[in-house]
Amino acid sequence: MKRSVFVKKCCALSGIVFALLLALPQIALAAGGEAGKNLGNMLPMWSVIPFVGILLSIALGPLVNLHWWEHNMAKVSLFWGLLFLLPFALGFGAETAVYNILHMYVIDYIPFIILLAGLFVISGGIIVRGSLVGAPKLNTIVLLIGSVLASCIGTTGASMVLIRPLIRANLCRTNKVHTIVFFIFTVSNIGGSLTPIGDPPLFLGFLHGVPFFWTMKMLPLFFLNITLLLAAYYLLDSFLYKKEQQSLVNSAPAEISTENEPVRVVGLINIVFLFGVIAAVILSGVLAKSPLFYDASREAVRGITLFTSHGHSVVLAWINLARDVMIIFMAVLSWKVTPMSLQKDNCFTWGPIKEVAVLFAGIFATIIPAIAILQARGGELGVNTPVQFFWASGMLSSFLDNAPTYLAFLSLAGGLGLTSGVWTDLGYVTPQVLLAISAGSVFMGANTYIGNAPNFMVRSIAEENQIKMPSFFGYMAWSVCILLPLFVLNTLLFF
Repeated sequence: MKRSVFVKKCCALSGIVFALLLALPQIALAAGGEAGKNLGNMLPMWSVIPFVGILLSIALGPLVNLHWWEHNMAKVSLFWGLLFLLPFALGFGAETAVYNILHMYVIDYIPFIILLAGLFVISGGIIVRGSLVGAPKLNTIVLLIGSVLASCIGTTGASMVLIRPLIRANLCRTNKVHTIVFFIFTVSNIGGSLTPIGDPPLFLGFLHGVPFFWTMKMLPLFFLNITLLLAAYYLLDSFLYKKEQQSLVNSAPAEISTENEPVRVVGLINIVFLFGVIAAVILSGVLAKSPLFYDASREAVRGITLFTSHGHSVVLAWINLARDVMIIFMAVLSWKVTPMSLQKDNCFTWGPIKEVAVLFAGIFATIIPAIAILQARGGELGVNTPVQFFWASGMLSSFLDNAPTYLAFLSLAGGLGLTSGVWTDLGYVTPQVLLAISAGSVFMGANTYIGNAPNFMVRSIAEENQIKMPSFFGYMAWSVCILLPLFVLNTLLFF
């Protein structure tokens, strides 16, 4: 009965939202109705309600009814996406709606999913065998290795390679949740801060002119945050481990295997495919302005024009197509050459990547007004100092996708009219501001499950292995208590 009342209330709220969004034609006319006028200036602030709705659904759905949510998350994602897109098309015209959705999916969502899926499949073919015992020292070493590896093969690649061995090592542990949470903090987020390959926001910066090795300037921040987080984790894990050992002493003796199998990595051929993905990503940036892929006379990329609206075109760039085809090819090769028995031993399933693809399809659709408004009216936020850029980009990256958030704030910083600093094709940016935007976007993606895609995937894999992870707000309780004080320290020392 309670569930029925809940559903009715949701439907009523959705009806109100839909009615409000139907007023978009009047809003557009009131704004002037000019075809070339910036979309972000024409959209009302409450057009982000569907985006807030999908975020709340992700947060509350599993709490209200986990079984229902697992079987209906795709419908929920579709519902919120259509709740924005249909009124948007009525208010601004089908042409504008098609242009914006194509632009978001072709330029951002599809490459995003291809990269994640490629790394997911390839890393799923790498398995660490041997006798791994999840003691505090071993767990901390795994987190350290993963944090370094994340900047080399990306946060997704490092997360998928190491999360399953870490879970297997801790099978006999009573307390596992804290290990997964710290894994998300370090390996899935902060660890990817040293190279453009590490995290999508930094790759976007590279594509817009930030030098490839400039991100190494984040090394002091990386070292401070990883060191403090690993120290905190080791102390917490040691405390819980001692309690578990004492509990075992006081209970009936259990049968313990004395077999000591050497630790080894199997499926190393997949390392070649991982490097193939990395090479595809790097080359897509290096060759982006090559005459073969870029028409300097028109200042436009070469590619397939998919749609044109009001003089603006959605172009599937040849260089991006080549990159995505290469990533798919590497994933297919990995799938073909990796024995199915190895993937079975690695507990590989498609569930985590399916969940990310479904939910982020809705997020990317409903995020259109949020990003447009941020880019058009970002100056109204009064953000102009490194501290403000760090916290503004970080807080928004916690709930928006951190890649477009990074780009929006880089655009805002580039529009400040500077004539010196770090050159980007969006304008000059001071090194401190660029450092603040980079750190805020990458680090604070760890604040929520939706801040960065690997967070979702790690949580899903953990739950597949019967580890009951915190809810959306439960996870935020961890991040607020552990990460926010750390980010305050970052502010005092670096910004």
